[in-house]
Amino acid sequence: MPPVISPIRLSDLTHPTIAGLISVIVNYGGTFILVFQAAKVAGLSPELTASWVWSVSIGVGVTGLFLSWRYREPIITAWSTPAAAFLVTALATTPYAEAVGAYMISAVAFVILGLSGYFEKVIRLIPPGIASGLLAGILLQFGIGAFGGASADPLLVGLLVIAYVVLKRLSARYAVVGILLLGLVFLLLQGRVELSELRLEFAIPVFTVPEFSLNALLSVALPLFLITLTGQYMPGMLVLRNDGFRTSANPILTVTGLGSLVMAPFGSHAFNLAAITAAIATGREAHEDRRKRWIAGIAAGCFYVLVGVFGVTLAAVFMAFPATFITTLAGLALLGTIGGSLAGAMADPSSREASLITFLASAANINLLGIGGAYWGLVIGLVAYCVLNGPVHRPRRSGLAGSGNPAE
Repeated sequence: MPPVISPIRLSDLTHPTIAGLISVIVNYGGTFILVFQAAKVAGLSPELTASWVWSVSIGVGVTGLFLSWRYREPIITAWSTPAAAFLVTALATTPYAEAVGAYMISAVAFVILGLSGYFEKVIRLIPPGIASGLLAGILLQFGIGAFGGASADPLLVGLLVIAYVVLKRLSARYAVVGILLLGLVFLLLQGRVELSELRLEFAIPVFTVPEFSLNALLSVALPLFLITLTGQYMPGMLVLRNDGFRTSANPILTVTGLGSLVMAPFGSHAFNLAAITAAIATGREAHEDRRKRWIAGIAAGCFYVLVGVFGVTLAAVFMAFPATFITTLAGLALLGTIGGSLAGAMADPSSREASLITFLASAANINLLGIGGAYWGLVIGLVAYCVLNGPVHRPRRSGLAGSGNPAE
């Protein structure tokens, strides 16, 4: 039985729905180009590319819808962005059918991990301050990005920032909604988003018979599994925990793994729990009442399915938005989460320095052995926490024989 929820009024739908929409826009506008780059490297036909878009969008939408509805929490799913970046090079040397087989093997591994329950146990061992420091570090670049585009597009960035501050002062609830609408109107008036030639065409999924090889297992499936686990699931779970949501990682891994397995023959490389775009929907900006933020997960799922139905068409629209608009919108929408994460990281004096180290290491975005900054930031932070906060055993000094004074 799903958890009991409080009554939902019409006014409760606006902000979670907008939060879900923004998370979808940021996802497509910010990182989806990697999917098209990987498809080009692999030499995929337009039909296979459209099938990839269809499978990953529908899969992400359906799994996010189901998990958000079942657990009444904003469980936002997404495709694996670091895995897509990895595939830009991997697909150059791996036959597409073998890559599909590798996608399926990776998906099965996630299902097994979810059913085992081990990942949830690891998540519970991470101290709250370290988790907050990690999240703040991951999101820092997006906060900086909110202002970084001012050099290239000062009018757009200035308008959005000023509007955000004014709306935050007058009506904090409508600040993010306001800058989204204002930005879209501004871009349309400037003619920077062209919608006149937009044609909605249904995507047609194309089934690819998977092939399995040892080479694809070692060069695609294994890296895909590790990159997605450390770069997406780990920070994604910490985003949920940081905002007070307690759904176990086990069903999330299992459901997304099963979804990836089903959609892999149609081109989907991997989808998983979202991290950065999830933070847009899990914080106070989505709704003051935490119990009603799950609506953002439902909204995001519906938008993903809508994009998937029309394949490349709507994805191309989101990608047509200027990069400055996407980064500024995302950064401003995440300001509340960044501030809350920093406050959480610094709250406990005993773990403050380890949390600060985690924050800085995560913000540095270290990339070693093909594994991204979230993983290394967490590892460095946990090592610092153990050294600074772990028990220190000092050997007892025994008294001199016959002195009768144990202090000597």
